[in-house]
Amino acid sequence: MKNVSRRKFLTTSAVVAATPATVLPVAAAPSKELFVHHVYFFLKNKGNEADRTKLMEGLEKLRKVPTIRLSHIGVPAPTNRSVIEKGYDVSWMLFFDNLDEEEIYQKHPIHLKFVEDYSHLWEKVIVYDSIGPAPKKA
Repeated sequence: MKNVSRRKFLTTSAVVAATPATVLPVAAAPSKELFVHHVYFFLKNKGNEADRTKLMEGLEKLRKVPTIRLSHIGVPAPTNRSVIEKGYDVSWMLFFDNLDEEEIYQKHPIHLKFVEDYSHLWEKVIVYDSIGPAPKKA
């Protein structure tokens, strides 16, 4: 074994300590912010009950995507105020634990099959995505 002087050892140690370590990519921790995905569907055949029912049946199938924490399927409420948008036919509101979970949903085979099987029913879709702290339990 090579004999190293104390001075050389300390000098080498100082150089090694001052050299930046190799940074290895680490997966970012998922955000802890609740992710809300709210979709508004506008049917091609506005007011067609059969098309609306069929779309809602498709949304029921979508509920099986495992990353969905909570979902709501709805239609315009019978409220009358100037600020209320009632031009859509069906709304689909989803809650996810974080953005990563929503991205899994977007690529999930059940979601892709839904788009393939039901997109012929709508002429327009509007999506509002938001993030924020999860509600605190009372």
